[in-house]
Amino acid sequence: MPSLQSLHTFSLPASCRTLLRITDPAQLYDHDFCTPFYILGEGSNSVFLADYEGTVIQMANLGVEVEEQAEHYVVRAAAGESWHALVMHLLTRNIGGLENLALIPGTVGAAPIQNIGAYGVELADLLYQVRGFDIASRTLKTLDKAACQLGYRDSVFKHALQDRFIVTEVTLHLPKPWHPVLHYGPLQALRNEAVTPEIVAKQVMAIRRSKLPDPQTLANAGSFFKNPVIDKTQAQSLVQSYPDLPLYPVDAKRCKLAAGWLIEHAGLKGYQQGGVRVYERQALVLVNEGNSSGEDLKAVISHIQQMIFNKFGIVLEHEVRLIGHQGEITIQEAHYG
Repeated sequence: MPSLQSLHTFSLPASCRTLLRITDPAQLYDHDFCTPFYILGEGSNSVFLADYEGTVIQMANLGVEVEEQAEHYVVRAAAGESWHALVMHLLTRNIGGLENLALIPGTVGAAPIQNIGAYGVELADLLYQVRGFDIASRTLKTLDKAACQLGYRDSVFKHALQDRFIVTEVTLHLPKPWHPVLHYGPLQALRNEAVTPEIVAKQVMAIRRSKLPDPQTLANAGSFFKNPVIDKTQAQSLVQSYPDLPLYPVDAKRCKLAAGWLIEHAGLKGYQQGGVRVYERQALVLVNEGNSSGEDLKAVISHIQQMIFNKFGIVLEHEVRLIGHQGEITIQEAHYG
């Protein structure tokens, strides 16, 4: 059975029944999708908890096309392209728009599934359409942005189209002229400067590197938990007890909280079971020191969820996708209420 340990950045020991590497979407026509399968990119947002009893389909098709139009650049990128490499490639061509999303790990094909976002920008702001393989009809289809149903770290590909649609290409529209997005967090320090996309990208990368460990040296899957969205009534109640609680308005009725702040203020930095530990420099990150198992990770997730609920009354969801023997699972074992 092919090993998956080097194919997901959390690097737990696991294997699969079959590994299929896709370099041309035409290969998908020949695969039998009646048996269990899981679609994988760079493995930066997937963790294999145990040996997977199906086929792992790794999207590795490449290609980037850029077309300049009057009001925007049209960027078409194959699903197997590295997201960060795409950002840097466009910057070398003096094309801005993706700089806030620099250094986000993973492939282009994974970006719409997760609706990746950072520092005030989401893929939803720039996505035009997604092309992919429709498993039921065995045809390539194109979905516009509305059909992708993008939400906070969410999309139709996690719901109605999960295991039914395989992203093969993403098309972005990057507006002309370029306008920096600097209202979020540490980027506000650049507001009074004459910035360029390159300057913003360098700042974003410096911030991310200061907080997030390199998976090449310390195995991790980046930000592990979703920032919870709660109603403003609950948020106001929490602020009375925790005046320094960071709040980010979502709309007239809801606020987003920082999951890392909650975990840190629950005293969980450095919490460890087996080789799985809450990272000391950023509580939103879990790291694998080695000699860890999927059971260790599940126990750490459940402990964090329970502690956050006990202290703040908030249900914390993991952002990272967890794969067990039979497929994707959700860990929410805490006894709420």
